[in-house]
Amino acid sequence: MKLLIGSFLFIASTFAQDASTDIILKAMRDEMGRASKLSLAGFSGPYYVEYSLDDGESVSAAASLGGLLTKGTSRMRFPRTQVRIGSYELDNTNSVYSRFGSSSRFDPDQIADEAGYEQIRRHFWLATDRTYKNGVEAFARKQAAMRSVNQSEKINDFAKVTPSKIILPVSKFKVDSDEWVKRVKSLSLIFAKYPKILDSSVEFSSSQSTFYLVNSEGSEVRTPDHMVTVTARAFIQAPDGMLLADAAVVQSSTPSSLPTEAELQKEFTKLAESVTALAQAPVGESYSGPVLFESMASAQLFAELLGSNLVMTRKPISEPGRDRAAQASELEGRIGSRILPDWIDVVDDATQTEWHGRPLFGNYLADMDGIAPQPVKLVEKGVLKTYLMSRLPVRGLEGSNGHGRLPGAYGSSAATLGTMFVRANQTEPIAELKKRLIQMVQARGKQYGILIRKNGFPAVSLPSRANGSTRLVSAPVLVYKVYADGREELVRGLRYRNLSVRSLKDIIAASDENYVFDFVGNNAPLSLIGAGGYIVNSTVVAPAILFDDFELERPQEELPKLPVVPPPS
Repeated sequence: MKLLIGSFLFIASTFAQDASTDIILKAMRDEMGRASKLSLAGFSGPYYVEYSLDDGESVSAAASLGGLLTKGTSRMRFPRTQVRIGSYELDNTNSVYSRFGSSSRFDPDQIADEAGYEQIRRHFWLATDRTYKNGVEAFARKQAAMRSVNQSEKINDFAKVTPSKIILPVSKFKVDSDEWVKRVKSLSLIFAKYPKILDSSVEFSSSQSTFYLVNSEGSEVRTPDHMVTVTARAFIQAPDGMLLADAAVVQSSTPSSLPTEAELQKEFTKLAESVTALAQAPVGESYSGPVLFESMASAQLFAELLGSNLVMTRKPISEPGRDRAAQASELEGRIGSRILPDWIDVVDDATQTEWHGRPLFGNYLADMDGIAPQPVKLVEKGVLKTYLMSRLPVRGLEGSNGHGRLPGAYGSSAATLGTMFVRANQTEPIAELKKRLIQMVQARGKQYGILIRKNGFPAVSLPSRANGSTRLVSAPVLVYKVYADGREELVRGLRYRNLSVRSLKDIIAASDENYVFDFVGNNAPLSLIGAGGYIVNSTVVAPAILFDDFELERPQEELPKLPVVPPPS
């Protein structure tokens, strides 16, 4: 980490002259110099002001069965202004009134691409004035609400940090939009060979932007933030009416590092074949017993179960009788408790750029608070040590570790995964894990065990809430019965039962091979593919895992009827 910070500082000094001519940075700096003069009669000025801006451009194209659905290019400059009234201990955030305000708005959601220095300064001037007035009003309402409630615990509203100086050069790559239109049309034709698939699409999206941040503490940030994805989706209906869906998503930081078209053809053909086979597979029966998650499904499970629960939330201040429900983490208050076997460690280290020669998608340079990510030992010998943190203090912890990457609900950024490594210190070949699965099934007198090859995270569509769970959980996609002779039989329609982060304590073995699972996260439930106004790049590296006891169920639900008229020939 020290070497990484050192490289940031070196680059910052190397490109100091370039940064001095950047009109966006200059406008933000100059307007920040006037922010200290904000005041209203009878009210103090802000103790913290922050300007940030995403300056980017995107290219997209989508096709279905060889026909173009959409294509487009766009330029955008999305500014954000934050003004905090009060102090680090108590301010206008973290209450139901944090986003309340009656001040008129004259600053638009976007800054024009042609806007120069004066126009950018004018935007932040208007935004600062409005946000300050609304902040004063929200702070007064919060203080009034606090006089009507008894707070069981005092937690500061904002964490103090060392100011960041991360100024990197603006970087861009070329995207041949015409070539990608041809490619998505060609790739989407794959699904025309599988007539049982009812709906399918292939989408290309390229987003390259520069993230800017200047705040009153002295932080200045300018970092590149690029993402390229190719997504294929397929929807099918089984003979009994059950609706099934799956997707294949390939992502990278630049188009040049994406797989070749031949490799994409292979990947999307595999998707079409697996969805078609899934529709013809028998419906699975409820099951309780040993379950083997192959490494891809395991990495998805860790991303969903552990990743989401390593992020703490806070219940906002509200008036009595007007409480806002906040989805609490299952790991809240469990620091120092065992949550995994004592031979498993978990580290989130978004400073790593590659793993065994493969680029890591979850690498990033600064979070939304302008803080460089720190390597964080989350779980050591099975014991929970800490959480992923933004600048939002939570019970028992204060101080960011550089993971505030999404907008939060009540004025603060929300933490997310960067690159999470699940490291098992006791491993064996995957073939041995499958043998152990069969041996355990035979010892318990069962007909078969269960192997899960792919999980449904991020989700193609939202499932119903799993039985026994307080959260939405994804459903397994590729589930196989494994018989005593090693034969595998694909089944469909199963859901998890009683699945929670506590289930991870029942892991009894792990493989010596790991899977690198890249995914795009967002604020939507289960990181629903294609949803969310803000997205983040994340990676989980994990081995296959064997559970001693795991539950799946066949949900009782009404199924839609098949089309009345058969498809055209």
